[in-house]
Amino acid sequence: MDLLQTTLCYLEQNDCYLMLHRIKKQHDVNHDKWIGVGGKFEPGEDALTCALREVREETGLTMQNPQYRGIVDFYCAPWPAERMHLYTCTRFTGTMTDCNEGTLEWVPKAAVQDLPIWPGDKLFFRLLAEDAPFFHLELTYDGDVLTNAVLDGQPVTL
Repeated sequence: MDLLQTTLCYLEQNDCYLMLHRIKKQHDVNHDKWIGVGGKFEPGEDALTCALREVREETGLTMQNPQYRGIVDFYCAPWPAERMHLYTCTRFTGTMTDCNEGTLEWVPKAAVQDLPIWPGDKLFFRLLAEDAPFFHLELTYDGDVLTNAVLDGQPVTL
């Protein structure tokens, strides 16, 4: 099965995550959700190259030593299956710019769970908070409803 390859990055500063409130694009599956920054691989890119490029394009910031935290596979008909490579980063340079996909905002980590985020994102935010070792999370959705989750080959109770 061919998976759409993407990245998602959460920059961290002062116990906050840099979040993107997706409100600017029409016909956006993430419309009005809060997510990290990232996007689709371009031809010839690997996960790290894509993550560095996407963060620079969407925020104006350049990540220094990003941490590869896990792989999240998404399944939700009718969209193609997606493999997202998840990064966090505490060191970056540059000046933040506006993003054409939404509004960037530093959100306290404790407040993230209360934002309109995908249900599966709550699972990987918990893993990030626990400083879990590298993980593989498989998430199956029916529309906006998370119907199945598997962490490192083991079912997750929803």
